Amino acid sequence: MVELRRTRRRLSIAVLLTFAIVALFVVRLVDFQVVRAAELNEASHGKRAVSQTIYAPRGDIVDTNGVVLADSVTRYDITASPRHANAFNRRADDGTTQKVSVFDALTEISEISGADINKLMTAISSDPESNFTYLVKGVDTAKYRAIRDLGIPWVYVETVPKRTYPNGSVAGNIVGFVGTDGPQNGIEVTENDCLEPTKGVSTYEQGADGVRLPGSTVVSTEAVPGGTITLTIDSDLQWSVQQTIAEQAIAIGAESAMAVVVRVSDGHLMAAADWPSVDPNDRDGLDPAFLGARMFTYNFEPGSILKAMTAAMAVDQGTASANTKVTVPSRWETPEGSVIRDATNHGEYRLTLPGVLAESSNVGISKVASELANAVRYDYLRKFGFGEETAVGFQGEEKGLLASSWDSQQKYDIAYGQGVSVTLAQMASAYQALANGGVRMPLTVVDSCTLPDGTVLRPEASQGVRVVSESAAQQTVDMLQSVVTNGQLSSVLSIPGYNVAAKTGTGEVAEGGVYTNERIVSVAGIAPADNPEYVVIVTIVKPDIMKTSYAAAPVFQEIMARVLKTYRVPLSIKPAPNLPTTW
Repeated sequence: MVELRRTRRRLSIAVLLTFAIVALFVVRLVDFQVVRAAELNEASHGKRAVSQTIYAPRGDIVDTNGVVLADSVTRYDITASPRHANAFNRRADDGTTQKVSVFDALTEISEISGADINKLMTAISSDPESNFTYLVKGVDTAKYRAIRDLGIPWVYVETVPKRTYPNGSVAGNIVGFVGTDGPQNGIEVTENDCLEPTKGVSTYEQGADGVRLPGSTVVSTEAVPGGTITLTIDSDLQWSVQQTIAEQAIAIGAESAMAVVVRVSDGHLMAAADWPSVDPNDRDGLDPAFLGARMFTYNFEPGSILKAMTAAMAVDQGTASANTKVTVPSRWETPEGSVIRDATNHGEYRLTLPGVLAESSNVGISKVASELANAVRYDYLRKFGFGEETAVGFQGEEKGLLASSWDSQQKYDIAYGQGVSVTLAQMASAYQALANGGVRMPLTVVDSCTLPDGTVLRPEASQGVRVVSESAAQQTVDMLQSVVTNGQLSSVLSIPGYNVAAKTGTGEVAEGGVYTNERIVSVAGIAPADNPEYVVIVTIVKPDIMKTSYAAAPVFQEIMARVLKTYRVPLSIKPAPNLPTTW
């Protein structure tokens, strides 16, 4: 009986203990699955889930014909999980198993990629509890495949786009480049809103050993490629213009050279060349001053190519015409006591306004300009686009220097392009206005942005700005033909079959407020003069020899002739006007 009671007591205790244990498990289960479920799930997911950036390619930059000037190619970043970096077993082709240490694995990656083994070891060991570190960035497809085939379980790969420039230095000054910190110059910067892709995000799960679980990848945010920028630049023409100015600049020992081709009807830049030119693929060793487009960023005194604007405003105001007669000594003392000199000593000339332009007389154009009030001339120069950025809004673009009030010397100097600084882009815009019947269209280098969904975005159309009347513009262009038919450089400016209007210019270079013997020489021209389609300007900076416009004239002639031929411009159908240059 006693034994039976003891047995029942033991059984009761056992049952109570069982219930207590079950109750404890139930409480813990409720705590895990109900009370702390979200917290524990998040912590568990955080330990097994790995977030990864998905890269999309940056948009292309293409020329007016669709030729690719900038694109993206696929490269691969090799990453690793230091937390899981341990020795592993690798099965050979013959079925044997080989143990591979961390050092051996990194040595294999080093041999394939060319990375320093010491840097790889540092990446793995510097934070051993980390789940992510870069080993090698930007390897090509062949190296990526070779590393992948090593089968290292704690090594992963990220696909990343790399920027390349298939045509090298062709339009490199305009296109710009992307560096390690993102867009750094040119169109790559100014049109980044169109070109920049949207990154995506994916998540995959890994096991306790750090190996990605097959089929576990989930994309939470899709990556979106960048849009395509289409330029107005013709890359074939750009290449030939770059070659032409480079050859002449090197031959005469110039510091630099620039040339621009503008389509008259819409202000499109067909070529915008610099020498030295920048290859976006290899920028090492190039002076930073030449990394951008100098036609927008370099200020200079234009010299006599500005005389065309002075003549046009005088004609527009009715104070001068092709029949205006000017008595021109080589040295003239103005009513205010200033002294104006022509480039050479000569006897007294009797020149018409076309003759003043053909002879490039500082004295003659100063006398013509003196008939206009300073404020009137200033307003015309602003309408021509001087003293402000062009519509292009290029990175680092300069405004030049155009004072709003002039002293007794400046009022004459500015008439012939001294005491004022401009960019080549501004000067090209001014000549486009003359060629376009007096209407200045905004310069354009970006034609459109095509978004990934096919939407095409273009700059808003502009009616342009009327600078001078159509009659004044045409009379000025007619007078500029006298420079080609009667000027000293007629033989190197003429193009058979076409009427050409042009103006030469030699600007003095000031340093420390004092003019030096350095020169900037230019030729600006329009063709065909009887039905203008293109403007070409060539500017050569600080040549060692041939410090006159003769240095730029044959380059202008070669470029303009190529433009007319390339775009099959019809020949002139009437002879150039035979305007009298003397009286």
